[in-house]
Amino acid sequence: MQSEKIIEHIVTWLKAYAEKSGMKGFVVGVSGGIDSAVVSTLAAMTGMKTLVLEMPIRQKEDQVNRAQEHIAFLKNKYAQVEGLRIDLTPTFETFQSQVDAEKKDFPNKQLALANSRSRLRMVTLYYYGQLHQLLVTGTGNKIEDFGVGFFTKYGDGGVDISPIADLLKTEVYKIAKYLNIAESIQKAIPTDGLWDVEKNDEQQMGASYPELEWAMEVYENHSAEDFSGRKKEVFQLYDRLHQATLHKVNPIPVCKIPQELKN
Repeated sequence: MQSEKIIEHIVTWLKAYAEKSGMKGFVVGVSGGIDSAVVSTLAAMTGMKTLVLEMPIRQKEDQVNRAQEHIAFLKNKYAQVEGLRIDLTPTFETFQSQVDAEKKDFPNKQLALANSRSRLRMVTLYYYGQLHQLLVTGTGNKIEDFGVGFFTKYGDGGVDISPIADLLKTEVYKIAKYLNIAESIQKAIPTDGLWDVEKNDEQQMGASYPELEWAMEVYENHSAEDFSGRKKEVFQLYDRLHQATLHKVNPIPVCKIPQELKN
């Protein structure tokens, strides 16, 4: 993998897209994870204004520390980088108290609340993006965005551009190493940070990123019956997740009205 050339390609693409769209730069949500660390660094490398937002919602201390470490790294290295900490915990708790006023229990309530955290962050990113004429820059990688749909619709999936969405998670790690991203971030167990009781990515998805990347690679030309043991299990898991989340990837269905009904 030609990390240096890939980095140059993405940075050139980001700058060209921003200039063509008449925007002044980028706004990126920084979580303390590998994807947002790589994307925010690539954005900063364009030389254009880069605003990095840390938006904690009942966040674990280690995640906060990694996010702050990365923001400090960027600000020290790139003069045009600005960092802001917007504590969304009070906002989320107000929202939760209103929607959960009757304290009823539903099977998907915790998932709905987790996704609501992501959507609050999206609203915040677009607020600051519009204030400063910045592009909301996505941090999703290929396996998450197009493989298993491991993102929140209209949350972290609500972006203007996606600079690393054609890179697998393992490839993102290689880019991070080349960019000298903090060791604490490179070694951190991937998590979306949306739960009070922490659930890392592998626990939520049921397989590791390398396993899911393998399934994505063989998916089009094979069926589950071609494999056995763990490979069969992972293939079936990938197929289930992929099919269940196509609504996130595909365009919104539009009901087409026959022309004769409009006449």
